[in-house]
Amino acid sequence: MGNNAFQWLSERLASERCRYWALQACGWGGYTLLTFVGSFFWVKNHWLHAVYIAVATASGVALSEVMRRGFHRLWERPAATRFIGSLLVVVLAALVWAGIKFGGSVWLYGREWEEHPAVLATYWFSYSFLLLMTWAALYFGIKYYQASQEQHEKMLLAESMAHQSQLKMLRYQLNPHFLFNTLNAISTLILDNDGRTANSMVSRLSQFLRHSLDNDPMQKVTLAREVEALMLYLDIEKVRFADRLGVSVDLEGDSPRALVPSLLLQPLVENAIKYGISQREWGGEITICARVFAGELLLEVRDNGPGMSEEQLQALGSGRGVGIRNTCERLDALYGTEQKVRFRSQPDGGLAVDIRIPFEHE
Repeated sequence: MGNNAFQWLSERLASERCRYWALQACGWGGYTLLTFVGSFFWVKNHWLHAVYIAVATASGVALSEVMRRGFHRLWERPAATRFIGSLLVVVLAALVWAGIKFGGSVWLYGREWEEHPAVLATYWFSYSFLLLMTWAALYFGIKYYQASQEQHEKMLLAESMAHQSQLKMLRYQLNPHFLFNTLNAISTLILDNDGRTANSMVSRLSQFLRHSLDNDPMQKVTLAREVEALMLYLDIEKVRFADRLGVSVDLEGDSPRALVPSLLLQPLVENAIKYGISQREWGGEITICARVFAGELLLEVRDNGPGMSEEQLQALGSGRGVGIRNTCERLDALYGTEQKVRFRSQPDGGLAVDIRIPFEHE
């Protein structure tokens, strides 16, 4: 029962109108209570005084609602017009409220008073003006806060949309690059009159592209599924390289469950084939390793090709080449400073690419 009541209250407070009236009830309820308690000990007829306070509160609520409607009309006006107009609205409301309360005081206590009528009028107006001005200040404070929050949310939404557009652009940039290389290889096979191998490559290319298009580029996939997609790509390359291309995959511990950007490994493996395996007459092997350490996923893609010189490594690390540059930009867009990509030559030959990203899992 308590949970249902809390849920009902939460749903009601989700409405801006309900929040407004909840604040009205709290504010004017507090005014009523303080006024009644503050005058309890010196008032003779408590019932009449309670009626007077009820009338004063009801008229205050009505006038604050009129003020709110006036403020709403002035909200889109220039700042100076809004300020002067709002001040005039408060002054007029204070005059009306002071008149109501002064009339109630006369009805309650009669016309016998020691102070000059001008002094009493000034007191009632000042008192009313101070309360209504406080109400107006709270109203505009909440209004400006809500406007600031809405502007902040719009800015975050715009940044998110730009971020997603950038990631989608980077993701889809991979497919034309890979497609160009594969079609070029198929064209070479056709020119060499190797129709059977070319047909096999076309079939495998179709499977790879179907897998690529079926996955949302904004969604991360598990490393296990990413390796499955990579194997579709390697099946295409194995048609071209046959026994010259070897692949070894070592996923330790929880690494298969780790979430990674889709098609993250393909450009790295493509780079290894281009600069490593294809440079050796007898081919070579590509090794993919992954492990989880200290809350991070550590990925390594290495080959046993001829490796690269320091100048070539610097050129590679600076983002030359569509695939490598694309991978670095995607990781930077997704993880910022929480990711790192490092290229290094191995002592026994070959190139290794080390990737460090936060460990996330389903």
